[in-house]
Amino acid sequence: MKLYRLCIAVMALMMACALSGTEAKAQQNDEKAKYIFLFIGDGMGSTHVAAAESYLSYKEDKLGGAMLTMTSFPYYGTATSHSANRNVTDSSASGTAISCGEKANNYTLGVNAEGEPIRSMSYDLKDEGYQIGIISTVPINHATPGAFYANSKSRDDYYNISTQIAGTGFDFFAGSGFIDFKGKDQKEEPIDAYLERYGYEVSYGIEEFKKESEGKDKVIFCQESNRSESAGNYVSEGKIIEDATLGQMLDLGLDFFDTEKPFFFMCEGGKIDWTAHGNRTMPMVMDVLEFDDAIAKAYEFYKNNPEKTLIVVTADHETGGLTLGCGDSTINWEKLEKQWLDEGKKNTLSDEDNRKLNQECSIGWTTGSHTGGPVPVFAVGKGAEKFAGRMDNTEFKVKILGE
Repeated sequence: MKLYRLCIAVMALMMACALSGTEAKAQQNDEKAKYIFLFIGDGMGSTHVAAAESYLSYKEDKLGGAMLTMTSFPYYGTATSHSANRNVTDSSASGTAISCGEKANNYTLGVNAEGEPIRSMSYDLKDEGYQIGIISTVPINHATPGAFYANSKSRDDYYNISTQIAGTGFDFFAGSGFIDFKGKDQKEEPIDAYLERYGYEVSYGIEEFKKESEGKDKVIFCQESNRSESAGNYVSEGKIIEDATLGQMLDLGLDFFDTEKPFFFMCEGGKIDWTAHGNRTMPMVMDVLEFDDAIAKAYEFYKNNPEKTLIVVTADHETGGLTLGCGDSTINWEKLEKQWLDEGKKNTLSDEDNRKLNQECSIGWTTGSHTGGPVPVFAVGKGAEKFAGRMDNTEFKVKILGE
């Protein structure tokens, strides 16, 4: 009888543990947002954000106080960004850490420090029924967007990275176009034709996209300015007038998705990095403001779905070693803006003239490369509290997936 009672007690305990585990898993899944927006400002350090707010304050005839949408979010943190083999990361290693949750070596994409392929959160979410959108202001096969769908021991293997889109099954891609459109030797099949053979509709420009995407289940938007040719790489002469903004590309994605179903967007402000590499202050500020305009669109969506939406904003690294203040304690935004307008909103100054302009206006840049300091993190919505405080960039995947 005692043995019988002991067996019953053990079975009851095992059932309780199983039920507890099931409930915990259900609760964990319930904690994950239905709608997830991850914004990555490439090269966007805290001072880049502060510079954009300082410029907005100048436009309001104030010394400070203006806020971006991202800085209005209730949760703030910082993320360390070193790679597996360098104190200072590049975009491919950092993008991999954010996307896959593991450190990677510089110049590698979607592989760990041993060179083994690792899995992006995009695939985990796709397996759970999420619609997936990958958006960037730079080429779709560049480091940060590539980290969310590709595996490559070299971030510069652009054509191979592009072809991996075909096997993702992801729903929506958008960017300036593709580097190495026909491969490095210009002898490969044009990448748009290749991807269309695998079921993707590739469109150029907003109007063409709206016509051609109707009724399709997998689409790729490219800028009209890069039709049937390779997209520019680290080019920041100024915006091509017909190019869609990051916010417009996000709008296309939202319109394409069925918002009754869950979705995940990774949206990269890639040109922040490009202009910061050149220490071009006003173009960089304009790129941060464009990035924030896209965040504002996501925030409007959040306000209609606050219990189901998560927005996370971060950067992969800082670029340029930017400082507000360089000798003088007053930043001459008037002179910076005038020069920008006089240039026709293009980068026509020589490097030396640009250096002098920055110094005269009390903007400091310490390098034309990346730096290794922590980057900002802003969050709002379901699960946003997980992104407060100090973290490493490998923690984003776990926090977003709710694991």
